[in-house]
Amino acid sequence: MASIIVLFSVLALLVGALVLKLLTRSGGHTDNADGLRIEQARRNQASADRSTYNAASVHNLPPSFRDTPRS
Repeated sequence: MASIIVLFSVLALLVGALVLKLLTRSGGHTDNADGLRIEQARRNQASADRSTYNAASVHNLPPSFRDTPRS
C-alpha cells in the first residue's frame, strides 16, 4: 500500500513540475528582424496550406486511376 502511495506521489510531483514548466516558459516569439520575417513567412505558408489542402478541395476530386479496384 505504501508503494502505491509513493508511486502516485512521484507521478503527482512529475505532473506538477511539467505544468509549472509549461506555464513559466516564454511564448517563443522572436525579437529580431530576421526571426520576425521567418515567422511571418511560416504563418503565410501555413495559411496557404490550410486553404489549399482543406477538406473540400481534397475530397471534391473525381475518382482517379488509383481509386478504381484492381482485378
